[in-house]
Amino acid sequence: MKIEGLLTDEAILLELGGRLAQRRLELRLTQEMLAEQAGVSKRTVERIEAGATTQMSTLIRVLRVLELLDRLETLVPEAGPRPMDLVRLKGKARKRASGKRKSLDKGPWQWGDER
Repeated sequence: MKIEGLLTDEAILLELGGRLAQRRLELRLTQEMLAEQAGVSKRTVERIEAGATTQMSTLIRVLRVLELLDRLETLVPEAGPRPMDLVRLKGKARKRASGKRKSLDKGPWQWGDER
């Protein structure tokens, strides 16, 4: 299944859990072995693989053991300044968001408006 914006949070968690389970099996690790190496309980590994929520620190531990930690770099790449921001800010880094946005209010939302 492709993970995309139309899926529910639960469906995405279930898909991620399945992918983590598949990676664990590729590395020939049992849930107990993964749990021990990650420093979490076997029940926590079971819950993650079943699509339950978990703390980010727990996910990082599991990803480290599954040799997937480096993939976080592509998930959330390091942000760099946009060229126009460099011009406007005269080379300085942005410290906070302005909060000023042009209103795109076209009336109440209706099904099909997301296109």
